[in-house]
Amino acid sequence: MISSASSASAARSRVSISPATTPISTLSRYAPHLYRTHPTAKDRPITTDPPRRTQRLHGRLDREAPCDHVGCPNPGEFRAPRSNRAPGSDAGWQFLCLEHVRAFNIGYNFFDGLSPDEIYEAQSPLAGWERAASPRGREAFTFGDAHDLFTTESRPRPPVRKWSGFGDPQALGALGLDDTATAIDIRRAYKRLVRRYHPDSNGGDRAQEGKLQAVVNAYTHLKSASAFKSES
Repeated sequence: MISSASSASAARSRVSISPATTPISTLSRYAPHLYRTHPTAKDRPITTDPPRRTQRLHGRLDREAPCDHVGCPNPGEFRAPRSNRAPGSDAGWQFLCLEHVRAFNIGYNFFDGLSPDEIYEAQSPLAGWERAASPRGREAFTFGDAHDLFTTESRPRPPVRKWSGFGDPQALGALGLDDTATAIDIRRAYKRLVRRYHPDSNGGDRAQEGKLQAVVNAYTHLKSASAFKSES
């Protein structure tokens, strides 16, 4: 009885253990996939060389022609202007190696060969930004402000015309004056012309009475103007 009970217990143990144990031959089917996905350190290649990084300097060109510096056999892979006056074309450029383009940059002077006026223009804060603009083009970026509500310097104010009343220009013209005349100028012109055209100044000749009357009428008109009164 004891032996049969022991056999049954051992059988149950084998049954409970067998699902948890998988033959090694079964795992070998998944091993290549696992190693490909998660390689261990021993599976990685061993090398003593540091990782290489492709270095490409800014402005380097793929050219095999030699450097334009006399006697230099290295390839001219960097473009540099022959002078600051040369146009931006192949005719105005030289191609140098790294050593000679560095030496060129150290000794390059942009203002070499420029006149004082050209240097001043190049040093201006707005150098290269000037552009011609027509009056119509300037007004395209403004808005109407007839009463100067937003600015007092939007446009120059027209000069105030002192003699702007009806008939003022004709009256000033009769006295030989223009619209810049003052009240003092008008009085002086009136007295001078009255003496010139008065019959007593012409030996009693009344031939200039028409001009004299025009001078009197002009003076009478201007004397009643507000501009004349403000200066009197």
